[in-house]
Amino acid sequence: MEPVSSPTTTNPASSGKSSQSNVISSDFETFLVMLTTQMENQDPLNPLDSQDFATQLATFSGVEQQVKTNDLLGALNAKLLVSSMGDMASWVGMEARMAAPAYFDGAPVEIVANPPNFAQSAELIVKNADGNEVQRLPVPVSDAPFDWAGVTSSGQPFAHGSYSFEVAAYANGELIDSHVPDIFAKVTEIRTVDREPVVVVDGGAIYQAALVTGLR
Repeated sequence: MEPVSSPTTTNPASSGKSSQSNVISSDFETFLVMLTTQMENQDPLNPLDSQDFATQLATFSGVEQQVKTNDLLGALNAKLLVSSMGDMASWVGMEARMAAPAYFDGAPVEIVANPPNFAQSAELIVKNADGNEVQRLPVPVSDAPFDWAGVTSSGQPFAHGSYSFEVAAYANGELIDSHVPDIFAKVTEIRTVDREPVVVVDGGAIYQAALVTGLR
């Protein structure tokens, strides 16, 4: 999937907040009308407790104030997000390090296996986009990067596409650790999804910016 610019859409969260604010404002005004009507038509020999009116009024006022506070916090968060994206703009063109699948286009994929230092051996398990295992390879018990060439045991290249990786570490013939290794992927775009910054990498895959642990 090629990265494309996001179309302009209406933010459901913003619409929801606006609708909620309008509803509460309307209910608050309705409550004031009802309160006034009750006070005008109450039995003078058996008046309603004024404390009850004050309690209801304070409750509605508190809710209305909370909605305004939420709107202000939302606006502040939007400004912080824009500022964060401005800082992240320099990521475009760089290689991001993260524990995620990688897009194979014929060029080797650089991987950091990083198995436990007390492991005696380790292997890389490769799966295709359908989740089917396509290869197992021994890898060094080290945190030094290595290249996955993307070729079969007979030297034939795998099809282009997304591949996920898992590193299994062993000691005394027993599995002692299994984890997703870090890969390096070129950042092609920075955008927001559900008000969260994300990175788009080669191949069009989208990942949360929080997954990025390094840049080069």
